[in-house]
Amino acid sequence: MSGDPPEGGVTLRELAGRPVTDLHGVGDKKATALAKVGVESVLDLLSYYPRRWLDRTREATIDELAVGEEGMVLVRVVRVSSRRTRNRRSLVEARVTDGTGSLTLTFFNQPWRERQLPEGTEAVVFGRMDRYRDRLQMANPVVDLVGDRTGRIVAVYPQSESAGLASWDLDALVGEAIRRVMKVRGFDDPVPAGVLARHRLTDRAAAYRGIHRPETMHEVAEARRRLVFDELLRIQLALVHRKVQLERSAQGIPHEDGGPGGLVAAFHDLLDFPLTGAQQRVVAEILADMARPTPMHRLLQGDVGSGKTVVAVSALLAAVQGGHQGAFMAPTEVLAEQHHLGVAGLLAGLEVGDDDSLFQRRPVGVALLTNRTTAAERRRIADDLAGGRLDILIGTHALIQEGVEFRSLGAVVIDEQHRFGVEQRDALRRRNPDGTEPDVLVMTATPIPRTAAMTVYGDLDVSVLDELPPGRTPIRTEWVVDDEEAVWAAVRAEVADGHQAYVVCPLIDESEALEVASAEETFERLLDGPLAGLRVGLLHGRVGPAEKEETMRLFRAGALDVLVATTVIEVGVDVPNATAMVVLDAARFGIAQLHQLRGRVGRGTAVSRCLLVGEATTPDAEERLRAMVRTTDGFELAEVDLDLRGEGTIMGERQKGRNDLRLASLRRDREWVEAAREAAVDLVGDGDGLHAHPGLADEVDLLLGDDEADWLLKS
Repeated sequence: MSGDPPEGGVTLRELAGRPVTDLHGVGDKKATALAKVGVESVLDLLSYYPRRWLDRTREATIDELAVGEEGMVLVRVVRVSSRRTRNRRSLVEARVTDGTGSLTLTFFNQPWRERQLPEGTEAVVFGRMDRYRDRLQMANPVVDLVGDRTGRIVAVYPQSESAGLASWDLDALVGEAIRRVMKVRGFDDPVPAGVLARHRLTDRAAAYRGIHRPETMHEVAEARRRLVFDELLRIQLALVHRKVQLERSAQGIPHEDGGPGGLVAAFHDLLDFPLTGAQQRVVAEILADMARPTPMHRLLQGDVGSGKTVVAVSALLAAVQGGHQGAFMAPTEVLAEQHHLGVAGLLAGLEVGDDDSLFQRRPVGVALLTNRTTAAERRRIADDLAGGRLDILIGTHALIQEGVEFRSLGAVVIDEQHRFGVEQRDALRRRNPDGTEPDVLVMTATPIPRTAAMTVYGDLDVSVLDELPPGRTPIRTEWVVDDEEAVWAAVRAEVADGHQAYVVCPLIDESEALEVASAEETFERLLDGPLAGLRVGLLHGRVGPAEKEETMRLFRAGALDVLVATTVIEVGVDVPNATAMVVLDAARFGIAQLHQLRGRVGRGTAVSRCLLVGEATTPDAEERLRAMVRTTDGFELAEVDLDLRGEGTIMGERQKGRNDLRLASLRRDREWVEAAREAAVDLVGDGDGLHAHPGLADEVDLLLGDDEADWLLKS
């Protein structure tokens, strides 16, 4: 590192500004190879963390590994050969030894392994020990080339055959980068000493050394704790800072709940059931938010059947009561129509004050707007919106199309928000010509683990409906592997008792590539076979709108006994008389989908059943199905899902970000998410706090940037 640097340690921005070509031995060819794996600056290099560490004090040996046991051994290649099998597949075999014994590594359809493992190569291999023709063997093991490196702990880096990068290449470059930083000024550490002390975290220099050049595995663990905290802290700082800034700058609309004589209370009095304790608590949180002059941004999590709609309508009515309007946006026409039916039914008989009316009262105005709405109906809706006669508009993304002008939009409810694009959600917030922003309530019936919600929706306050209304009957879930006859007998029994059933398939058409049930084929098979004589309907994504609407109308009316469908019915279909849910090839569905599908039954007073049919094709699939049988608690299932699939399923919507959780894991690091959130709230304070920590603010700007922070906020 050269030049005339500022006082203090070397910052991440300085490292980001140094190309890897500043390091010895990195010419154009090596720089091109590094760029293929996303390493262009010295910061990129230091953030290219080892994927594991070989502890040479504890490594296994060939003679210690039992047949059937998985293990990691350090070996040297004695010879390597390749040939074609009878079915024309390539087969590479490498004979290896570690001094205690020998084994054969076999690789199918990986011809490049012959070049990777020439005689004399030292490598770490990880796999299951097998015996084939009386010889020890590992089939398709994980291979890391480590070279002749000494030290008790060896960092093993992700390698790239296409880029021509081996682990020892990266190790040498990282070692040089750390040495040169330490020789110049050492690493800058902008995290306040008090925060580090509170969480017993090491300094940044020790963290980079410990992750890349550890002396002990304890050093690796300490380094990882610090670097994980840094990653999570940057995200939380961006979220908390933008949230505070928005609250300071955005002009909201203060709403009063009207108290015992208000519209919200009148609505609750109209209901033929009492609110649960959870509903009362969440409504109070929302009304308190809406009374403030800053716009509400709240996430409402609630399991299937927890009563989110009543809460959403309460929020909309708080806006209507003050002379404003509400919008309720759903991702699909089926769901929008369902919400319109439900909300209109809940509000039947409820009146609002109107000075233009003869009796100065009129019914609360509710309308539906989707792409299927006729031109004449659109004109009427536009007139009523402008004239203030329409209080609540329910619809799809049609709500944000040109020509839809609210007189004063006071509250927005967005259902299943993860199905909307960021721009769509943001557009609905900016509908008022006077620049005021409506209160926004985002709802999801897909429970999200607490730590994930704090990371992905960190700019939102979170309310949780964790109590089901009384009278919701439990759903009995069974996993049926090879007795379809019993499944169809159960369906016929439900129909004989006057109830209805769903049959869900993963695909629409038959597929040779995927031997799974298809809706079309299943419909024909059931109609002529196990369910012959019953009234069976078909619903999937390719059914036209008119036919789809008619099929759903018939099913709701009880004119169909069984509905064969794809996951088009996953969300929003509400038929209380449906008591059986059959999911074919259930192993092909994720936990969230299975939980949503199960939530389509158990909506009436009769006991309901969910039958998950088919073999589990992987250990993860087996655990998913067992979890579904074990519990109906969506939040417990969300934690299982996070453990099984990782944070990729949750962070997957985040489309940008250079240093987005390279080391941190929302599964393993739950407590660090909470610690980082707490620290961020303290550091940001009322919004000016980050000025006292310019180094941290600069890192947030560098590694997240305005676009990423904006994206997080709009979410």
